[in-house]
Amino acid sequence: MKMGVNLCGVELKNPVIAASGTFGFGREYDEFYDVGGLGGISVKGLTRLPRLGNPPHRITETPAGMLNSVGLQNPGVEAFLEKDLPWLLEKGAVVVANAAGSTEDDYCYMAERLSGTGIHILEMNISCPNVKEGGVAFGTKPESVYKITKAVRAHCTKPLMVKLSPNVADIAEVALAAQEGGADAISLINTLTGMAVDVRTRRPVLANVVGGLSGPAVRPVALRMCWQAAKAVSIPVVGMGGIESGEDAIAFLLVGCTAVQVGTANLHNPYACMDVIRGMEEYGEKYGVQDVRELIGALRLD
Repeated sequence: MKMGVNLCGVELKNPVIAASGTFGFGREYDEFYDVGGLGGISVKGLTRLPRLGNPPHRITETPAGMLNSVGLQNPGVEAFLEKDLPWLLEKGAVVVANAAGSTEDDYCYMAERLSGTGIHILEMNISCPNVKEGGVAFGTKPESVYKITKAVRAHCTKPLMVKLSPNVADIAEVALAAQEGGADAISLINTLTGMAVDVRTRRPVLANVVGGLSGPAVRPVALRMCWQAAKAVSIPVVGMGGIESGEDAIAFLLVGCTAVQVGTANLHNPYACMDVIRGMEEYGEKYGVQDVRELIGALRLD
C-alpha cells in the first residue's frame, strides 16, 4: 500500500504524526528508531518565553487513559530554533511546530517568528486560556476561534493547522470557524477536561485540580468529532485521540481524516508510532488497498 499523503501542500511519507506533548522534540524516541521515518513530528508546545509548567502532581493514570496538567512546560521558541529544529531537519523530519499563548499578540508573534524558519506546518493550540478574556480558552466558541485564526493567518506564511478543543457545544461550527478564519487544516481532538480525587486524603490528585484526559478512553468521542468536523469543512482534518494500532488509525481515515497523530500511546510504548504505521500497512495488504488515500472518507453508512 502506498502510504504517502499530502497535508495542505506538505508531502508526508505516511499519515502518522507524533502528537505534541508526548514526543518532546524527538531525541529520546530516536534512540529506539529513526524518527525521520514518521509522517511528521508535532513538537512540544512552544511559547514565546520558557515555561516551567504546573507544580506536581501533574500526571495520573485513569481507566484506559491518563490525566495531565503539565502546563505547557517548554524551553521557549528561541531554544527550540537554536537546538532542536536543526537536528530535526537533519533527520529529514516533517516538523509541525505547535504554538501556544495567553494573548492574541502571543500567537501572532509565534506565527511570525516561526514562519521565517524551516518548519513545515504551524499547529496553533487554541485550548489555552485567554488571559485578557478572564481565562476562557480561545477555542471554546466559534467567534473566538475565527478571530484568533484570522489574526494569526495575517502573520503566518507557513501552512496553518488549528488544533481544536473537544470542550465545545458544536465541533462542526468550531471547525468551520477555523476554516473561515484562514486555517489550511484542523487537528482534533485535544484533551477532554477531567479530574481525579484521592478519597483517602479527600483532595484532588492533580495540583491543578483538573487536567486533560487522553488515551483509548477518549477514542469514541474523538472519532465522532472528527467525523462531524470532516463533514463540515473542505480543508484537511488530522485526527487524534487514543490511537494505539493501525486499525485505530484506519478508523480515523475512514471518517474523513487525511492523517493522524499518536500521543498518549508513546508514553507506555516508545515504538507506538512505528507500530501504527506497520499496522496500517498490514491492513492494506490484508484488504487489498493499493493506496492509503483510498481510505480517506470511505466510511460506509449504507
